[in-house]
Amino acid sequence: MDTAEIGLPRSVRVPRQAATSATTRLLGQLRNVPPVVVAAGCVIIAQLAIRWWVAGGGFFYWDDLILVSRAAKYPLWSTDLLLYNHDGHFMPLAFATAWVVTAVAPLTWAGPVASTLILQLAASLAVLRMLIVLVGVRWKILIPLVFYLFSPLTLPAFAWWAAALNALPLQFALAWVIADAVLLDRTGRRRYAISGIAVLVVALLFFEKSVIVAFVAFAVAALARHVDGDAAPIRVVARRGRALWIGSGLVLACWLPGYLTVVNVAAVHSSPDELRQLLPRATSSGIVPTLLGGPWIWERWLPSTPWANAPWWAVAAAWVVLGAVVVVSMRARIRVGPVWLVVAAYILVAQLPVALARSGPNTATELMQSLRYLADVAVVLTAAGALLLRAPARTSWRADASRPGPCVAIAFVLVFVASSLWSTHTFFRSWRAGPTKTYVTTVNSALSEWDGVPLLDQEVPWNVLSPLAYPQNLTSRVLAPITPRGTFADSTPHLRMITDTGEIVEAAVWWNRSIRPGPDPDCGYRIDRAQPIDVPLDGPMLEHEWTAQLNYLASRDGEITVSFEHGEPVVAPVQQGLNTVFVRVVGSGSALRIGAHTPGLDICLGVGPVGVASYDN
Repeated sequence: MDTAEIGLPRSVRVPRQAATSATTRLLGQLRNVPPVVVAAGCVIIAQLAIRWWVAGGGFFYWDDLILVSRAAKYPLWSTDLLLYNHDGHFMPLAFATAWVVTAVAPLTWAGPVASTLILQLAASLAVLRMLIVLVGVRWKILIPLVFYLFSPLTLPAFAWWAAALNALPLQFALAWVIADAVLLDRTGRRRYAISGIAVLVVALLFFEKSVIVAFVAFAVAALARHVDGDAAPIRVVARRGRALWIGSGLVLACWLPGYLTVVNVAAVHSSPDELRQLLPRATSSGIVPTLLGGPWIWERWLPSTPWANAPWWAVAAAWVVLGAVVVVSMRARIRVGPVWLVVAAYILVAQLPVALARSGPNTATELMQSLRYLADVAVVLTAAGALLLRAPARTSWRADASRPGPCVAIAFVLVFVASSLWSTHTFFRSWRAGPTKTYVTTVNSALSEWDGVPLLDQEVPWNVLSPLAYPQNLTSRVLAPITPRGTFADSTPHLRMITDTGEIVEAAVWWNRSIRPGPDPDCGYRIDRAQPIDVPLDGPMLEHEWTAQLNYLASRDGEITVSFEHGEPVVAPVQQGLNTVFVRVVGSGSALRIGAHTPGLDICLGVGPVGVASYDN
């Protein structure tokens, strides 16, 4: 086909011979790609397809709404956004990612799905690179790769966007820096030290747990030398990789003051009894069943996340299989004992920060079975699997005719994949249940017909975002990405509310308390100066958010200030004539304090309710 046929001017037409040569070179390069790498790529694509299905069935959940609301409220480079202490997490790059996604697609689930899949692809490719570095381009790397790609251990952290913005960068960093550490030890090239340090910096800005990355990389590099039979592996790795270790230490030294400034570590509290309850649950009911593709069953109490609930007999079977794998691996391979010891130590260490930070009198033991805090364990287990494959086989094992052959390994992998897919399916069924999608979709539709009269701020339904998150759970914050300016205000002349299903309906104020009749029989309470006057109620009100229905006669358009005896004043507009304004006031006391904010404004105030705004169900 001539270039003129596709609209290219003659001055930029590509010679047919040059195009053919480039295509030939590309095909030649593709033919040189090892078949095992092609197979690994296909498996990664299959994983992404399954994870896409899982992510597509979800929606914004809990902390996701806090991320997008803060992204809508603050500019990208605001310290209020990037340096926010989010439930004990220091995660400026996670907030920056949420800001970009929200700016491109406000409260649209496609944005988080795309960002999560990109992070998952990066993590999966990093794990493949790590396996190639540790084992080589050999077919056996598919065994640990398949474990990482399909293990339900990483599933809960992937499905929840806020958790994925922490967990996936950590998984990527673990795999990438492990490979860099081994390559630096092997080649001495400084570029691997620079690469590892750069990845560590990025990971720390996504998730504070990334402090473990350099320590895990050092341990794996030393274990790689150990299983190879090299002498003094720790000393050699420390010396040959000192550029990476020193650089990582400097990064951590610079990062730690920032972390301690943002996060209040003094709030961490726990007790030995609480740790004894939480830690065994995470290991026995959470991690161990996933080694066989479990937990197969997920329980959920809305609005909590699903947690692993494998049957007792399945947990027992998983422990038996794990014990058999440990025994067989130590019988078949030499010098693998330290690998298992390091894995056991890491599993314990990975659980301790969660148990220390999250334990308390109101913490359910099922928290540790949700697995979202332990997704990084999958990368460490994958690296351990690679080290077991790297270790030389014992001579007696090679000569044993009864040892398992490749067919057994293939069968085990297929059973694991089938088991994992079933666990993924049951997780998906549990995860997709929730009210948030209906609520946000309905509100968005209702706001498309908004008449410009503001709504009073209110809390979103408790099963969308808990009252414990106050004030992050207010509609003005949660819905900020999709609401025009002025949608929510402290006062309104027309009281309406958003229902738990997202509809906007008429509302009224309960007579929890009422304004007493005023001293002037013709005017009630006369408000004609800036100094507020006390408008007594028929009883005291506790500290809370209340709505005051003010029935007034105004001499002109203007503004008034309204507050409780104990509380901050709010400014509310009034209109000339006989009208009503509904004011949202936070505070407590036995009287309202109302003043004229506009000079020359004269208001007569009558009786009205002060209480909770509500709508008919």
